[in-house]
Amino acid sequence: MELERAKKYLEKGVDGNGGMFENFMMQGLGLLLDSIERGRVLCSMKVPVRLLNPGNTFHGGATTSLVDLIGSAVILTYGLTSTGVSVEITLSLLDAAFANEEIEIEGRALRIGKTVAVVNVEFRKKSTAKIFAQARHTKYLHLPPPPPVQTKM
Repeated sequence: MELERAKKYLEKGVDGNGGMFENFMMQGLGLLLDSIERGRVLCSMKVPVRLLNPGNTFHGGATTSLVDLIGSAVILTYGLTSTGVSVEITLSLLDAAFANEEIEIEGRALRIGKTVAVVNVEFRKKSTAKIFAQARHTKYLHLPPPPPVQTKM
């Protein structure tokens, strides 16, 4: 069930209807889910022209948004009901990707604890397997609220 929830999150958003982020980022993006298992998500896509920066390379902001999306999906593979709140995203842009270039995006859980999750996300050129961006995504996981205190009167 948790893998289905993660898959649905990638395809349609958490609620299944697509929120603002999903509609803005995912519409026409062509993100394909290649593999999903507990603690790992692998996607692929062709870099769309609309996500290029003025230098005609894959925009760092779009890369960061995909880190958030893929990292959150990895957390959902553990059966959690929430993806948590981003605390930190560290991104290293090591090379450029260009329009219509096929890329792979792999997210792997480094640690899923009670209150903190850490996920590594790598972006690779599909033709060469060369890493062009690498990120670490840290999220605070919400704890369920404590039960109400019963008072005797």
